[in-house]
Amino acid sequence: MKKTCLIIVSVLVLLIAAFGATSCATPLRKFEVTRSMMDTFVTVTVYAGDEAKADEAIDAAFDRMEEIVKVASIFDEESQAFQLNRDGYLEAPSEDLRQLIIRSLEYSELTGGAFDITVQPLLELWEAGLWQNPQEVQQRRVNETLELVGWDKIIVEEDKIFFTEEGTKITLGGIAKGYAVTEALKTIKRLGVKSALVNAGGDMAALGSKPGGEPWFIALVNPDDLTQSLANFNIVNKAITTSGNYARFFDPEKEAHHIINPKTGYSAQECISATVIAENATQADALSTSIFVMGPEEGVALIESLSNVECLIVSADRKTIYASSGLSIHLAESEVEE
Repeated sequence: MKKTCLIIVSVLVLLIAAFGATSCATPLRKFEVTRSMMDTFVTVTVYAGDEAKADEAIDAAFDRMEEIVKVASIFDEESQAFQLNRDGYLEAPSEDLRQLIIRSLEYSELTGGAFDITVQPLLELWEAGLWQNPQEVQQRRVNETLELVGWDKIIVEEDKIFFTEEGTKITLGGIAKGYAVTEALKTIKRLGVKSALVNAGGDMAALGSKPGGEPWFIALVNPDDLTQSLANFNIVNKAITTSGNYARFFDPEKEAHHIINPKTGYSAQECISATVIAENATQADALSTSIFVMGPEEGVALIESLSNVECLIVSADRKTIYASSGLSIHLAESEVEE
């Protein structure tokens, strides 16, 4: 009898303790801030128990992204990336710039050169109005400029980065935003937040799920109608990035755009958009650019060879949508109202 009573009392104590802990737990609230940076609007969303903790996490995330922008911008004369392009070498590079370039070279090797940060001379050529010249002039100048392009022209050492060809330059536009988003989420996680989303235009990454286990809902913009979605996704602890040719053109005919095929010197023409879901935004950013250049069939084949990576590609003629075999597990029908 005493033993039975003891068990009942013990269970009641545990139930009371559990109820007390649940009733005293601070409910998580949604906090969201949007700022202009990296040529887009960046939104950081966190769920936290109080405003002070949310503000700390959000401010720290934006500070971390700003640190990366100051290093990676090729337009800011104070940045290391600008100095590297100007001088052809850089001593005592920051760890962020080293990592950005090292990872870029890894993706160049993985994609057989489809991803190549040394296309900057070609971008400058097209931005200067190359498209206004006759085809034979375009081809001659492209061929000349291609001599400066090639990921094997970058050497990264512990205390120095330099180019082996005078006139070679880099652009980090295909990876820096994703890297910044990844680093922002790491910062938020270190501060104890377990549920967050960073959205930097076409680069998004989620930390955990929403409170209660609900996944983050992501709508993929339809390139033919930017007010409509092409597909909807649910993600948890994943990143999703889209590369497209519908945002930035050099010519009125919208044939010369900013995603350059480093092998031809011309804008990649086989897709209008390429979306990648991956473990982090650095990987997703680099791979979405890569498969856009490679084209639908080669791009899907590459993604199928990688673990925990999926893709969706819209062909240039807008008639075919290509998807990797595991994409369906991320598809969502519609957003659940909060």
